[in-house]
Amino acid sequence: MNTAAPRRILVVDDEENLAFVVTSAFRIAGFDVASAATGNEALREVARWQPHLVVLDVMLPDLDGFAVCRIMRADGADVPVIFLTARDTTEDRLRGLTIGGDDYLTKPFSIEELVARARVILRRTGVTAADDDVLRAGDLALDDASHRVVRAGTELALSPTEYKLLRYLLRNRDRVLSRNQILDHVWDYDFSGESTVVETFVSSLRRKLDAAGGPALIHTVRGVGYRLGTS
Repeated sequence: MNTAAPRRILVVDDEENLAFVVTSAFRIAGFDVASAATGNEALREVARWQPHLVVLDVMLPDLDGFAVCRIMRADGADVPVIFLTARDTTEDRLRGLTIGGDDYLTKPFSIEELVARARVILRRTGVTAADDDVLRAGDLALDDASHRVVRAGTELALSPTEYKLLRYLLRNRDRVLSRNQILDHVWDYDFSGESTVVETFVSSLRRKLDAAGGPALIHTVRGVGYRLGTS
């Protein structure tokens, strides 16, 4: 069992609703999270709190995210950075990565994908161990490092969305998750499609898990949502 202290993540975004969703997702995933709404506030928090990772919006009301990253690097802070932005041009991506960013995610994005990318970076930089990315429930194991899902010795072929859904359910094992929570974390944070998409993918994922044998793992909590657990 991992008994290390929670890894610290600083979320920098002036869009209040998005900042709330992102910080909540990281807290649910077991991280220690702080937030900042401006570039200058972010720089103060980096110096004071020394986070293990910064999730940094490019468009901020004072300094833009690129400037914040450049100042951090000039000050000797080598903390990894994931840029969040509505800019999706190749030029902007290259700019973000060449000034010291580690990843670049374009809005709208899947919250679960953001958390997964953060875990990959923390593992690559040695902050977390590879074993931290193996999620288990009974005879089911999801290995984020190899992107493999195995149940009772059988490897399962999941679609990208099914994989993200299973990872979210496993990270919240034995907790009841509402349909809205699942939409926020597995699909884009501003998803506006049919609400039945959750039921459709849960049913598909459940069939694949059950086909591999063993007791049912995904349970429907009527009127609330879904829970993954061995009982």
